[in-house]
Amino acid sequence: MAAAAASTARSTDAADATASATQNALSETAKIQALISTVERSKGLVFIRNGSVHDPVQAASHLRLKWKNAGKRVRTAEDFIRYCATGSSMSGKPYRIRFADGRVEDSAVYFHSQLRRIEAGPNKPVAAKP
Repeated sequence: MAAAAASTARSTDAADATASATQNALSETAKIQALISTVERSKGLVFIRNGSVHDPVQAASHLRLKWKNAGKRVRTAEDFIRYCATGSSMSGKPYRIRFADGRVEDSAVYFHSQLRRIEAGPNKPVAAKP
């Protein structure tokens, strides 16, 4: 009886680990979708790609296309930022974000900041990256 209970406990632990791994994979997808949505819903944001300006909807569409084309290279939100959201694979130029107040920053800075906010969850303070 004790052996059966131990076997059941091991099976439950294995199932929990598998479910957790699946949930983590889904949560990375959700994080990527949330990153793209932050751009798409931004008022006054301009996405600068290879010197051309793009509105938030165009930028989101481009990011989704790059994500699709990246395939298995993108497993995490960090991978998405690295391979899809920071620069042109054609020219090597970094993507830039211009905000409504006129500030301009590299998209990598913007997306890492947004990822920290997403990972912190709603209504939680976000610590500055050291």
